[in-house]
Amino acid sequence: MEIASVLISVCLLLSSLLSYPFLKKMKRVPKQRAKLTPGSMGWPYVGETLQLYTQDPNVFFATKQKRYGEVFKSHILGCPCVMLASPEGARFVLVTHAHLFKPTYPKSKEKMIGPSALFFHQGEYHNLIRKLVQSSLSPDKIRKLIPSIESVATSALESWSGGHIINTFHEMKKFSFDVGCLSIFGHLDSNYREMLNDNYQILDKGYNSFPTKIPRTAYHRALLARKRLNQILGEIICERKEKKLLEKDFLGHLLNFKNEKGEILTEDQIADNIIGVLFAAQDTTASVLTWILKYLHDDQKLLEALKGEQMAIYEANERGKKPLTWAQARNMPLTYRVVLESLRMASIISFTFREAIVDVEYNGHLIPKGWKVLPLFRNIHHNPAFFLDPHIFDPSRFEVAPKPNTFMPFGNGVHACPGNEIAKLEILVLIHHLVTKFRWEVVGSQNGIQYGPFPVPQQGLPARFWKESTNLK
Repeated sequence: MEIASVLISVCLLLSSLLSYPFLKKMKRVPKQRAKLTPGSMGWPYVGETLQLYTQDPNVFFATKQKRYGEVFKSHILGCPCVMLASPEGARFVLVTHAHLFKPTYPKSKEKMIGPSALFFHQGEYHNLIRKLVQSSLSPDKIRKLIPSIESVATSALESWSGGHIINTFHEMKKFSFDVGCLSIFGHLDSNYREMLNDNYQILDKGYNSFPTKIPRTAYHRALLARKRLNQILGEIICERKEKKLLEKDFLGHLLNFKNEKGEILTEDQIADNIIGVLFAAQDTTASVLTWILKYLHDDQKLLEALKGEQMAIYEANERGKKPLTWAQARNMPLTYRVVLESLRMASIISFTFREAIVDVEYNGHLIPKGWKVLPLFRNIHHNPAFFLDPHIFDPSRFEVAPKPNTFMPFGNGVHACPGNEIAKLEILVLIHHLVTKFRWEVVGSQNGIQYGPFPVPQQGLPARFWKESTNLK
């Protein structure tokens, strides 16, 4: 046994000695580390922000992608950034590895909306508020709003008619604001609605202004308006509590919430999330509606086909004497494809901001901790590999569902827009009443795009509206 033990020891020693040179060679091969993505960072401090804002942002991002590929770096708005222009990259950041990235906004913008708003958070608090939003805007809830949305839509269209020139985008913002108020408060007293609207408009104007507290600047006025909004919302909340109203709208869901420890939401948390929902509901929906009117105006053949679809519903409802039903709103195939194609073409949300909370490796590229990460929705939506002839407006492309992660007009993952169903519903309702009862004409040649920050046709698409004579009988 001793001899066998010695032989085994000798064999192990020889094996170790023979393998030593090989192991030494292996140690000399350095482990490959992820490298920073290719790209340019521009000037010190300023980065490439000036290039981004002095040219069409679409050209800026498309040029970068063409030169560096689907992953590239830049330095904009004071931050080093990594841009991801592929479906896989967007899914990596927003879905499969969302825990490695946090939502990020400038502090100045957090003050405007309120630090407790849904989209500034992740984790337990985010999940809680998101569930409250989703439950208040579920199909079962919003289907009951159809008659009220119809009333808002027809009132808005009546106010535009008569042949005077309107700024379509501005009017669509008013419409979207009113629908947003419906989903949050139900039927709100007109005085409260006017006060909310007046102060929200001041807030909206200051949101993208230079953040300074110098008196009378747009930003300073917006901060004051935000305080007034808190006071107005406080009065509405107080009135609800005094009357012990158990409404099932969004405010009702916020007021009635109580966790297992018996804790409720503070009035600041409620106010911040109401302003957040109003903010999310207004500009984006208004932008899409404005583009839809332009696309339909530019393609009269498509407009006539869409009008035929809507007139069939109009006739079925005894020429508008009966209200739209949920089933009818869910069965407008051509109109719905027009909405989807408008969302793709316009790509109102061109990208979203996230921030890496640790060093992250993606496809051999290093995303350093603290860097901003931008999934570029517009680049994906306009990629000919996913959408043939992407610069042509063609609703028929949505007769077949797009490939996964190539169409993300409402984002993706846990931070995807929870109000997308009501946004689509209000668009469909307005289109129905517009094409069955009115006609419109775009004033001038409006082929340019302006950003503020969302893309809209130049000058907000000036247009004239008239009531169809056939409906005056």
